[in-house]
Amino acid sequence: MPGLALLPISPALLSAVMGAGMPDMTVPHVALDPGVWALGADPESPEAPAVLPLGWSLVAAQDAASAPQPAPEGEPPVGEIVVEGQVGPPKSDPMEAVNEGSYRVTQAVDAAVVEPVANAYRDGLPEPVRDGLGNVVRNLGEPSNALNFLLQGKVGKAFGALGRMAINTTVGAGGLFDVAGKKADLPYRRNGFANTLGYYGVGPGPYLYLPVTGATSLRDLAGSTLDQALLPFVVGDPFNRIEYAATYFVINGLDQRLAFDEEIASIRASDDPYRLRRETYLAQRRRDIAQLKGEPISERDRMWLEELEELKAASAAAEAAAPVETAAATVVPPENPEALLITQHR
Repeated sequence: MPGLALLPISPALLSAVMGAGMPDMTVPHVALDPGVWALGADPESPEAPAVLPLGWSLVAAQDAASAPQPAPEGEPPVGEIVVEGQVGPPKSDPMEAVNEGSYRVTQAVDAAVVEPVANAYRDGLPEPVRDGLGNVVRNLGEPSNALNFLLQGKVGKAFGALGRMAINTTVGAGGLFDVAGKKADLPYRRNGFANTLGYYGVGPGPYLYLPVTGATSLRDLAGSTLDQALLPFVVGDPFNRIEYAATYFVINGLDQRLAFDEEIASIRASDDPYRLRRETYLAQRRRDIAQLKGEPISERDRMWLEELEELKAASAAAEAAAPVETAAATVVPPENPEALLITQHR
């Protein structure tokens, strides 16, 4: 009957004993997996079971314990750092390369042409005349402001815009004087079809930087086009004439350039002007839509807007300190130059 023999003795001692007693017997050395200690004799052999040395080691168990275990599907491996990134342009600016090129060209043209013309417009015209022209342009935009406030369900502000237009057109000499803002306590509130689209959930679409328009988006470009087409198509003559369109475009463009002069200079002085211009513009537009809805802005937009304000404050402080430094460096000539003694080394 087959049997099983287990002997609690070290493999080296057992091999030496068996080698001395049975020189002609060949005993195989069997290596078992960790924890396996059973060896059966051949059931076909009539001889007594042989006592075989068993080899056992902890190395395999240690290697199995230290081997990395695969992580469950969908979970990052434990102890590893996962870095996520985005390749290519951001989703808000799919044409980033084209827009950035347009931005650089536009800034070069602005510095060479538009900025000097705007400064000449500011310094060449008396302030009352310049303010009067700006008031006329804003007064012509009141119908669009009123209509969009009405579309947004803000009836009070819509009547306020219509009241401003009526007062400034009559008492204010065609809009030259802002009588409604100074005397009737009706402040100017800018609005447009782009705001109405955003108010009802239309997204901004891709960011664009156009040579003439500047920073905008697909939604804002469509909205501003409707704003400017309202009077020519609804009222007609004289607003559909080329003289009106050219005059409105020039005056409105120069006024906007002077209004954003500090902001433009601050962005130019930043480390990444194009990115700062894009992010602050989009943050400003999201803030405008959020204010119409009575909602707070996101923390990310707040950070971009705060960074822009800090840059503007630093730019204003540097500009204010510049005349002081210039005055300190100016050399004042003496009242009596002949009193100066000039000595030379002999």
